[in-house]
Amino acid sequence: MTRPFAPGYRIPIDLLLRAYTMGVFPMAESADDPEVFWVRPETRGVIPLHQFHVPKSLAKLIRQQHFDIAFDSDFVGVIEGCAESRPGRQSTWINTPIREAYTELFERGHCHTVEAWHKGDLAGGLYGVTIGRAFFGESMFSRERDASKVCLAYLVERLRQRGFTLLDTQFTTPHLKRFGAIDVPRARYERLLEEALEGEAIFYP
Repeated sequence: MTRPFAPGYRIPIDLLLRAYTMGVFPMAESADDPEVFWVRPETRGVIPLHQFHVPKSLAKLIRQQHFDIAFDSDFVGVIEGCAESRPGRQSTWINTPIREAYTELFERGHCHTVEAWHKGDLAGGLYGVTIGRAFFGESMFSRERDASKVCLAYLVERLRQRGFTLLDTQFTTPHLKRFGAIDVPRARYERLLEEALEGEAIFYP
């Protein structure tokens, strides 16, 4: 289900946080579109933290420590990486109102990044929103092969360590299903969300 947001309007941060607690999140048609709309899917993608699967090839890459992993050190770099065009995806839904809103969420401590660095360059990363014990994944990108996958593995490990109970991926893709992502009906998702919001977990530091 989608509902339009006022064209060119700044997203009120308190409204944005409230929307997440209700299972709703914003998107845009493209980076150049000033409009934002709210999404509340009938079926939601989640990765059960206890069922996360790391393919053997990725586990090997992680053991080799090819990437240096950091958290919350370059939010602007990560959201720019997620917004940039690349083969197979020429446009993005990250427009100006979304950039501004999630930058403010980061400054307030509700938005976080996992970053993969290689030889001083940002090779890939992901970002998402935290409320209670829930992490709402927003977007990820890779400039080097498997960089975002490594970030996802480190994200799950951190969520487990810090007491999070819900990893929301919004939707599922064949890529995410390889790691254990599943589709759940809205009613079940909202129960999982309610449970996750009852506690508190600290992502960083």
